[in-house]
Amino acid sequence: METPIKSYTTKEYHQPVKRYCRTLDLRDDPELIAEYRRRHSQEEIWPEVMAGIREVGILEMEIYILGTRLFMIVETALDFDWDTAMERLSTLPRQQEWEDYMSIFQLVTPGTTSAQKWQLMERMFHLYE
Repeated sequence: METPIKSYTTKEYHQPVKRYCRTLDLRDDPELIAEYRRRHSQEEIWPEVMAGIREVGILEMEIYILGTRLFMIVETALDFDWDTAMERLSTLPRQQEWEDYMSIFQLVTPGTTSAQKWQLMERMFHLYE
């Protein structure tokens, strides 16, 4: 059976933005992956986590999945500083609790922060001028 091709619209900010691309691997267990997806649904994700992401200046965050590989795209204003924002994010309500809650699904050491888990990817090609 063929998988339908999906495309996704993006938000326009009417200003230049920075994009960060990061990756993380999940444990190779279909039941855990299904539960990880469920916990990231609009109905299940903790409101404090969503508020914290916005509070540190993240405009948009998308997570894509292929098998056990996650790919996260984060868009921010040009003056956004990743390290400063992630340090602040780790101190916000329920954030570390969320990271610990998610770590059972991820190939990470429990107790690590989001910034430690998600590895920065290097852009090796782009089409636009």
